[in-house]
Amino acid sequence: MSDQKRIAELRKQIARHDELYYRQTEPEISDQEYDALKRELADLEAANPELDFGPSPTQAVGDDRVEGFAKVKHGVPMLSLDNTYNEGELRDFDTRLRKIFPNESALPYLVEPKIDGVALSLTYEKGKFVRAVTRGNGTEGDDVTANLKHLPGIPAELKGSGHPDMVEIRAEIYMRNEEFARINAEREEAGLPVFANPRNLTAGTIKQLAGIGDRQLQLVCYGIGDCRPLIFETQSDIHAAIRDWGLDGQEKLWRVEGIDAAWKAIEELDEIRHQFAYWTDGAVIKLDNLAWQQEAGFTSKAPRWAIAYKFAAEQAETLLKAISVQIGRTGVVTPVAELEPVQLAGTTVSRATLHNEDEIKRKDIRPGDTVLVQKAGEIIPQVLKVNLDKRSAGSQPFDYAAFLKEQGIEAERIEGQAAWRIVGKDDPTQLRRKLTHFASKAAMDIENLGEAVVDQLVSRELVRDAADLYNLTTDQVLGLDKFKEKSTGNLIRAIEASKQQELWRLIHGLGIPHVGAQASKDLARHFHSLPKLAEASPEDLEAIDGVGGIMAKAIRDWFGSPEHQALISRLQEHGLKMEEAVDEAVSDGPLAGKTVVLTGTLPSLTRDEATAMIEKAGGKTSSSVSKKTDYVLAGESAGSKLDKAHKLGVEVIDEQAFRELVG
Repeated sequence: MSDQKRIAELRKQIARHDELYYRQTEPEISDQEYDALKRELADLEAANPELDFGPSPTQAVGDDRVEGFAKVKHGVPMLSLDNTYNEGELRDFDTRLRKIFPNESALPYLVEPKIDGVALSLTYEKGKFVRAVTRGNGTEGDDVTANLKHLPGIPAELKGSGHPDMVEIRAEIYMRNEEFARINAEREEAGLPVFANPRNLTAGTIKQLAGIGDRQLQLVCYGIGDCRPLIFETQSDIHAAIRDWGLDGQEKLWRVEGIDAAWKAIEELDEIRHQFAYWTDGAVIKLDNLAWQQEAGFTSKAPRWAIAYKFAAEQAETLLKAISVQIGRTGVVTPVAELEPVQLAGTTVSRATLHNEDEIKRKDIRPGDTVLVQKAGEIIPQVLKVNLDKRSAGSQPFDYAAFLKEQGIEAERIEGQAAWRIVGKDDPTQLRRKLTHFASKAAMDIENLGEAVVDQLVSRELVRDAADLYNLTTDQVLGLDKFKEKSTGNLIRAIEASKQQELWRLIHGLGIPHVGAQASKDLARHFHSLPKLAEASPEDLEAIDGVGGIMAKAIRDWFGSPEHQALISRLQEHGLKMEEAVDEAVSDGPLAGKTVVLTGTLPSLTRDEATAMIEKAGGKTSSSVSKKTDYVLAGESAGSKLDKAHKLGVEVIDEQAFRELVG
């Protein structure tokens, strides 16, 4: 292929990947693969200066602007950073700078963790918050102020005094690993496709026109854009001001002299980064002196005084033994790669989601292939690509539709989506999933009603929905395998006792999409009645802290179904608790209205026991520490949450103090 044709092809590929990454937040290739494409294009363009294709993507900032948001011009352009993956290129960066400053043998650098999130610019005028704007195309971005104005990391007013008249604070908005795992677990439970990594989920979340809902985002501030008057001399000064102003800054920084010391700092970061509560994919190295930064200058897309060193993703080759499926309680059928176990990022990986049929086709994944596996965001295992050199000669493309038919799964592809969903309402696989969830400890907690028993009840057509459980007779249960008089009596009594379970357990057991255990507790605490919840408007629902537009719509759609209305009526006829009185002891309890975060291992309480005590005292738990947190209950091996609590001034208590607090 001629250089001219290859340049045209690379530009087309990069434009497509930019659209997927910046606007659709669904990238198909890794950052390293993308950077390799841009590097190849830059090299070809440099070797063929006579070929004019117009503006090149190698000289432009990616564009994340979408319709539906007002556009705002940055006071100072928000440029991207040049990337490198090896020590030699990092030292070349230092060599170029020392040519600009020949009298300096060891330049002052600041080394920061590179958090893989979404770039944001926060404007403050006379210390008061004005707006939040995305990077956009570097010159102007989307105004996302309405979506983020209540984010704990964005104070309405800066602390202290002596603020500039106007300052653009550069920040990265991101999602903690724990929150990312929580959202994916709830999506998996609801039969929805999981998100590939925290960065994609964060980008999609802040661009939701309805706001961020119940997704918890964090913010780290690392620099400034326009600043009038400029009151700083070094990058280190900016970080100190960020902390003094009450903003969240980097939890770890290295101020060093010379590139050797900078490299040692990068190596140290690589050693400790897995301890962070968020995904860190590299380091940013900046010249610390602001006057020297201006002298070093900029290219059309990046500063010459800073560079990003990116850690190579941990990958491994292994055998894809088979493709199986996972069926969610809403009937979505998700393909799963069954792998020969392999060590990756400190854990053994034996399964990886394949997301959907299109993913299988695009990567041409087949059982028996040798595949390259990577942990996306160091959390979710994913199949990157197939090693075609190791593919057997007789291998055939995988036919997902035919596979589902062979498995006896009656499903159809959802129009306009990549997902397949069970067709029959009485599909036994989906019914088993729903009933197992309904009876689980996280929901109605019906003892002795596990998967094996549910399988028998469904296969013998004794139960077709949750209400049928309460019709079961002693004779029917006695007829099940391995059931005697004692075990039969235990199960019948457990089913009967579940009628008096707390309201939140019933709400969770119903399997409403996007509604997990914590959301169920919030809904029960707010409405105290299932009929009232069923009649609630979207506005009523969104008024509840933690309920966003997507969840509100899912709740309304679920209760609007005639099938579900009939189910609720039958459960009510069986005597299940549909309402609960306001517990005055709870509403006036020692933790009423308080939020508690648990971290570490407590001496004599399990996490579930501590959570129950908090709720009984009127409080609620949260998975992350913010300025809205009232207490952090810390045990042994408490990690970053404890550090965050100290940083924010949140009160930290041990188990003894907690017991005294709740009485």
